[in-house]
Amino acid sequence: MSAASNNGKRSSDFGSNVHISSHPVLSHKISILRDSSTPPATFRALMREITYHLGFEATSTLTTEVIKIHVDVPKQGEPDECEGFKICERTAMIPILRSGLGMVDSMLELLPNAAIHHIGMYKVIGHKPVQYFNRLPKKCEVDVAYVLDPVISTSDTINSVVSILKRWGVPKIHVISVIGSHVGIEQLIKMYPDISVTVGVVDHQVSEAGFVLPGLGDSGDRLFGTHVPLQDDEDENAMSKRKRTLSEN
Repeated sequence: MSAASNNGKRSSDFGSNVHISSHPVLSHKISILRDSSTPPATFRALMREITYHLGFEATSTLTTEVIKIHVDVPKQGEPDECEGFKICERTAMIPILRSGLGMVDSMLELLPNAAIHHIGMYKVIGHKPVQYFNRLPKKCEVDVAYVLDPVISTSDTINSVVSILKRWGVPKIHVISVIGSHVGIEQLIKMYPDISVTVGVVDHQVSEAGFVLPGLGDSGDRLFGTHVPLQDDEDENAMSKRKRTLSEN
């Protein structure tokens, strides 16, 4: 991938714990994902494909232990015993609702035995993100938690979730996102230098409302085809207040 295709950003710009994919096929697919003409069904399929690729790269740091396996040999009565490998770490997926749900199935193809613990967050413009759902078990029995969120914009949401996971007690946290803003990744790593981040592409700008630009729009709405245009007398703050009221009922 050329510097221009990834907005001139390299993994080394953020330190050793941040990996920006350099795969040309991923760059191609992210471009289709961004396009506003891409329908929800195609958007969901692309999200799964992109997540699988990013997850494959993100899980490369897992460790294995040697185990004995048995392999059938044609025209031989007994299977042969040989050496195999088993992942050591206990893993969990932490999809941030609701857009993180679009990344779960692909990650489960890679790690089918991983636990899934949902955390729901939403933005209130001018305020910290609000948590409205948390299904973490009381006791942490996980070695590595993969936080799934398609976009890192200001990083406020991710920062909040990482803080929750650290209080929960998980030793290692790895954030996987399709797109991240430069400032968002920078702030995330500054606040939590011990976590890992894997992203497909880095964008330069964040809007005053806190959305990465050019980004890919509202990933939750695009995944589920639920975009609702605001009425003339309704702004985004009013929409956030309505969500908060619904979550409290």
